[in-house]
Amino acid sequence: MNTSQRDYTVRAIHCDWRESDEIVYQSLRKATAPLTRSWEKLRKARKIGIKFNQDKELRNVVTYDRHRTQLVSDCVARATLRLLREQTSAELFCIDVSFYRRYVPAAKDENTTQIINLLNEFGVKYIDGNASVTWADVPGGGLMFDRYPVPVAFTEMDEMISVQKLKSHAFMGITLCMKNLFGLMPTEPAGRPRTYYHHLVRMPYMLADLGRLYNPALNIIDGLVCQTGEEWGAGEERRIANTLIAGDHVVATDAIGAHLMGHEITHGDWRTEPFHRDRNSLLVAAEHGFGTVNLAEIDFQGDAIAPVGDKPFFAKITDSREMVHSWRKTTAEQGLFFRDNKAELTAKYAGEYILMQMGEVKWHSTNGTLDGSRRVLSGDHPEQAMWMKWVDPNGTAESEGEHYEVYEQALATL
Repeated sequence: MNTSQRDYTVRAIHCDWRESDEIVYQSLRKATAPLTRSWEKLRKARKIGIKFNQDKELRNVVTYDRHRTQLVSDCVARATLRLLREQTSAELFCIDVSFYRRYVPAAKDENTTQIINLLNEFGVKYIDGNASVTWADVPGGGLMFDRYPVPVAFTEMDEMISVQKLKSHAFMGITLCMKNLFGLMPTEPAGRPRTYYHHLVRMPYMLADLGRLYNPALNIIDGLVCQTGEEWGAGEERRIANTLIAGDHVVATDAIGAHLMGHEITHGDWRTEPFHRDRNSLLVAAEHGFGTVNLAEIDFQGDAIAPVGDKPFFAKITDSREMVHSWRKTTAEQGLFFRDNKAELTAKYAGEYILMQMGEVKWHSTNGTLDGSRRVLSGDHPEQAMWMKWVDPNGTAESEGEHYEVYEQALATL
């Protein structure tokens, strides 16, 4: 197949991390210029929402020279906004849901929007996605849930852009443009707790759902100064990768990003590096007809050569394979136990969140905020997972439409 006939286009451009803002802009312009499908959509749009990976308390932002290692650097954010101002006439807004202002008490007194000065410079409005929430159906039906809470601004935008850092993630292996969309999930009371979706077995499928729901027209990965090991914490290590990646489909873009990190992405899945804890969400999406992880099906060009980085990328192994196997197995078992005993559990816990372990409700609450880690709440049986569920008063006609067959499939693969 001629590359010009392929359904997905991705470019990866070498750009030294020490270059000026102007050179970064020129490099990103070069990377995005061939993305005709992206620009056709964006130039027609009246309103464009942008999700930057940028939310963090200032005191905990890790930097190297002028770059943020865990978050999009200013030079890449500035280049993105400049391109959009030059190439489109749309109203631009940056949308995010701050994890820190919701869950970290010390962060509530500070602005965790790290690119606020750039947004002001380019006249881009910041929208707090938690301020106004609605629910949206996944086009064609979801894999994990049929519908999800979304910021009301989602219903007002014509197109979406995802801008992310090239980095590793201890839970999901990689966190690129599709995982970046998780930062748009509204939290309680109108949405769900982050732990509801950041959950074994569920998360790879719900990320694939978010990819289809938001379907960004343009995807940009900042691979200048990066991190690996884990997203935050003591296991994080810096990587100099000198790369900018841009693509017209979120799954294909992330597949190239993972490939450039040195990972086997076409077939890589749970139990293979870097997917130590759960399934490869990109492969899940591709298996169900959304995008591709087959590099031969992507029009991929550029002067960035895999593996990028001064050292290999990797995902930190936090727990033994045996423990993760047990957690995945018992997560699936509890999901199916709830399905099979839904009437009885609904009669007792309707309108509450519950944690189930070994066929029993070990915790319940109306607000869903856990009192501690599930590792602690699991008590004398740390190998037994604690499965979280909002008990819909509608019972079998639950509004979120969870797909319990995912748990059947998980058990089958075990």
